[in-house]
Amino acid sequence: MKVVIQRVIRASVSVDGEVIGEVGKGLVVFVGVAQDDTAEDIGYLVEKTVNLRIFADAEGKFNLSALDVHGELLLVSQFTLLASTRKGRRPGFTDAAPPDVAETLFNRFVEQAKATGLKIATGKFQAHMQVEIHNDGPVTIIIDSRERLESRRQ
Repeated sequence: MKVVIQRVIRASVSVDGEVIGEVGKGLVVFVGVAQDDTAEDIGYLVEKTVNLRIFADAEGKFNLSALDVHGELLLVSQFTLLASTRKGRRPGFTDAAPPDVAETLFNRFVEQAKATGLKIATGKFQAHMQVEIHNDGPVTIIIDSRERLESRRQ
């Protein structure tokens, strides 16, 4: 499972011209679900996301998390995060989970994020969405849950 996290001052997601989710200060989190992802991947990434210290404290240092600043999260499923671009010019998506599996795991991600007490908004699974992001910084972080299994020395 991969997430792309963007710190925002506000963001929204629309489907067919209708806003279906919006947040103020917080994070937009694009979530890509891989074929072999499990509940452990979800727990790891939700915990990392809400506790990631990417908000500035009074001295301007990255010392505060979304939990610390009562940030809001806009969660958007995005299978293209699993794109393979090693060969050719057209990305391949064979590592992405099938839609039924991905939707189940994405919904679990949303539920675990809601359990943190933060305000959560979402896009619509498998819909063509327009995401409006007012990136703050800009600050963008990419986390792959598989990295938790690697040695720090690699």
